[in-house]
Amino acid sequence: MTSAGCELDDWDNDDLLLATLEADEIIEARKHEGNTIPVSSVEVPDSFPFPFTPYDIQKDFMKNLYLCLELGKVGIFESPTGTGKSLSIICGALKWLRDFQEKQRKYLETLKSTDSVAVNTLTKPSSEKKEPELDWIHEFTVKLEQEALLSKLKNEQENIKKRETKLKELEQVGSKKRKFNAQLDSRFEDLMTDASEDIKRACKEELQALDAELNDSESGTHQDDEEIIVAEYNSEDENDGKAKASDCEDEEEHITKIYYCSRTHSQLSQFVKEVIKCPYENVRVISLGSRQNMCINPAVRKLSSLSLINDRCLELQQKKSKKKPGCPFYKQELLQTFKDKSLLKVVDIEQLVTTGREMKACPYYGSRLAVPPAEIVALPYNTLLHKSTRDACGIKLTGNVVVIDEAHNLLETINNIHSVEITAAQIVKAHSQLSQYEKKFKSRLTAKNLMYVRQILFVLSHLAAVLGAKVNSSVITQTGGKTEIKLQNLNDFLFESQLDNMNMFKLLRYCQRSRISKKLHGFVEKYQEAEVKTEESPCSGVSKFLQEINLLKGKQDNTNPQTSAVTSDHQQASYMSSPLMQIESFLEALTNADKDGRIVTHKEAVLSQSTLKFIMLNPAVHFISVLKEAKAVVVAGGTMQPVSEFKHQLFHAAGISPERILEFSCGHVIPGRQLLPLVVTRGPTGVTLDFTYQTRDKPHMVEELGRVITNICNVVPGGVVCFFPSYDYENLIYTYWEKNGTIGKIETKKKVFREPKKSGFVEQVLLEYSNCIKRCSSWQGSRTGALLMSVVGGKMSEGINFSDDMGRCVMMIGLPYPNINSPELKEKMAYLNSTFSCSIKCLPKTFMLSLF
Repeated sequence: MTSAGCELDDWDNDDLLLATLEADEIIEARKHEGNTIPVSSVEVPDSFPFPFTPYDIQKDFMKNLYLCLELGKVGIFESPTGTGKSLSIICGALKWLRDFQEKQRKYLETLKSTDSVAVNTLTKPSSEKKEPELDWIHEFTVKLEQEALLSKLKNEQENIKKRETKLKELEQVGSKKRKFNAQLDSRFEDLMTDASEDIKRACKEELQALDAELNDSESGTHQDDEEIIVAEYNSEDENDGKAKASDCEDEEEHITKIYYCSRTHSQLSQFVKEVIKCPYENVRVISLGSRQNMCINPAVRKLSSLSLINDRCLELQQKKSKKKPGCPFYKQELLQTFKDKSLLKVVDIEQLVTTGREMKACPYYGSRLAVPPAEIVALPYNTLLHKSTRDACGIKLTGNVVVIDEAHNLLETINNIHSVEITAAQIVKAHSQLSQYEKKFKSRLTAKNLMYVRQILFVLSHLAAVLGAKVNSSVITQTGGKTEIKLQNLNDFLFESQLDNMNMFKLLRYCQRSRISKKLHGFVEKYQEAEVKTEESPCSGVSKFLQEINLLKGKQDNTNPQTSAVTSDHQQASYMSSPLMQIESFLEALTNADKDGRIVTHKEAVLSQSTLKFIMLNPAVHFISVLKEAKAVVVAGGTMQPVSEFKHQLFHAAGISPERILEFSCGHVIPGRQLLPLVVTRGPTGVTLDFTYQTRDKPHMVEELGRVITNICNVVPGGVVCFFPSYDYENLIYTYWEKNGTIGKIETKKKVFREPKKSGFVEQVLLEYSNCIKRCSSWQGSRTGALLMSVVGGKMSEGINFSDDMGRCVMMIGLPYPNINSPELKEKMAYLNSTFSCSIKCLPKTFMLSLF
């Protein structure tokens, strides 16, 4: 109830106006009111449903987790690897969720059964005496709040009943369909008894093709220039909030849920498998993933990088004419059916992809639709920790629980997600495309749109100038001077690039609301063959081809596992149909506070490889929204020490009081006599093992390491996992051993497997590694198992269950310290020293390095 809804003037109904304003203020204040429930008033269960008898530390873990969620606290949970942390999280969180749902049902029944609700059920008792004239205002406020709450709860319960009824109907339909298909298969076999296998196969393929043809609906509208021209834009759009509100009304209501977040897709799949083990029935679980993992369109999946896959997916969504059909798997009817089917039983990403192929429905977009009714949503770091991605996926944290697993690298992960790098090739290409877009539609763009487009062109030209590039010629033919790296504050960079007078906030808002990057994307897609060409110096087709090949060779892959994928994407970024979207991310980075980030200008002799990079230094800036919106946040991991790092850099910096933080730490369930930790300082021939940067590449060191690992593989049964500090060093070791015959010696006892750089092959390698060990144990031949060469901070270093024979011995080769002379590392350490000096002054320098 607002003043817009009632005709109130300055003379009449003043009391009602005051009451309305007071009510709105109180209700809004209560939405942000802190949790003040005393710990003693929380009834923590003594037992939790568990697939087996839990260890004492697992019981303690679940009790503390339940308490944390009930009180709405921020929890730091440490449970060593191998103690059943995932199961404890699932069973403890689901117990709380089921109890919460039961309390809601009982509360709703109480509200329904009484004509009026007692005031003390919604307000705290107060000994303060209110003034008589304000009593009715207070009662009016409570009544408004009660009515709003009752209406919300009723709607939620009705939606829950509708969803449950719909899921039951789908299950019945699915059961009938399976029986019907089984009968058809049986009849088909009876009819084709005398036919050959080739004839049977041909008949089945023809029937499947006919079925697909019947199911495919011809849909699509003709795309003309109107779809790629920016609509009229008003920077002071007063109706924007109302438009958003109307959009929200059409969205499906979100139930209270648990968001489980981990770093890799393999960790999420393993978590879902743990959910299946739990003794809870009818748990609605959905997994979110990237297009690279969930796309089922063969034309898109074959692309090599994530950026190209994303780009191609957006292209296909715009192609909806008969000449250019869109993605055949992106159909709303099929997506809705996929959403309902995906919630019938607990499935992981791989099973969602299989279901999508069977239904010919996109698992990537279908899984997004399943988020509102889901009870558990498993999602990767990038989706949760990046606000724009979170909003695009329909993730709503308000009133829900967030659990971040494997959180020991959370601080650096947040910084990496919000760090952005763009190349000179991207800048020049974006400028060329946008300038041609302006020329093409200059007469059809409004004055305000034209002004903003020219502002973007102005920014692009100045960003290119910083790197020494020219926007009026091909960046492939341009050469720079010597290699140079410069690090600056944001304000210094903006001043030097002559962009300090630009309102980046306004420009970014225009890019987001006008969707100029997608409009440019459609323009490039439509006109690239005929018109959109970068002005280049004349050269033969062969010369141009050789230039592009040399550009693609570029730098070698980044050896840092955390950034190798990003580097690979950037090497191909200049060949995206429209790189303006990446430029927008950089513009967004420029809106950060001067103290929270730095700009690294990296000039190369090959100008196309020169880069501008924004590095985020303050993770709390982007984590504060998660902490404020969610009911409770839990960060968990095998090693969370030092806890002060999370408290000072993440929680306290985000405004979380010490009283709201709950800590839990436990030991291991394995007795000490079953573990054998060893530090090997010398090899079999007496050579000292020194894996510092200066000596680790020397031949005698590599050979001695080979002798050590060969001997270990000779005596240890089952699987052996060996971790190297970087992909580059692992590749150097493997190449050398392959040449000198060490690999051959190892393979007499252990089959050698290597961690792939592409995440899509991780599951395949793990499966082959596991199967090899199982075969060796059953055959009892000369080969006793397998050796897995992995990388610290890579895709197999955390979240993978190397149980029993999968990991009888684990080796760590050296320590993964970064380059102490790196300008970025120096700046990060200087930032920590100046900002959190009181909390880190007692920490050794080696620990400071380990943070990066």
